[in-house]
Amino acid sequence: MKLTPRKINAFNILKLPAVFFTGIRVKTITNESCTVSVKHKWINQNPFKSMFWAVQGMAAELTTGALMLSKIRESGKNISMLVANNNASFTKKATGRITFTCVDGNKIDEIIAEAIKTGEGQTLWMQSVGTNEDGIVVSTFNFEWSIKLKSK
Repeated sequence: MKLTPRKINAFNILKLPAVFFTGIRVKTITNESCTVSVKHKWINQNPFKSMFWAVQGMAAELTTGALMLSKIRESGKNISMLVANNNASFTKKATGRITFTCVDGNKIDEIIAEAIKTGEGQTLWMQSVGTNEDGIVVSTFNFEWSIKLKSK
């Protein structure tokens, strides 16, 4: 079953309510990229009247995680996934609609194949860049994903 923005957003209502209630929504997902959007509003702001860093982090992680989950499902194998590490940089105040995009989908195929071949855990760094409505980068997040083939 192919993951679609609608399916992911419905999943988030039930399993990740913080994502849903802060306004984070998947807009597109392809084999190569995932785009998530969130609008700055009262529920997701910090005391400085910009978007709270953790909301940006949830949106950014969703772009990378949705791609990882989609590729794992495509493989037909029982593979676990976990964020092992992350870092971020913030370059501009996040106000208005912020769009996070990850274009690292093609990198995932190689580590899934290696995990299946060797039976050993694999890691991959993926990046998600958040831009405002003017196309200016407001934050950049990097996530190190760890995957491992589950034993039967």
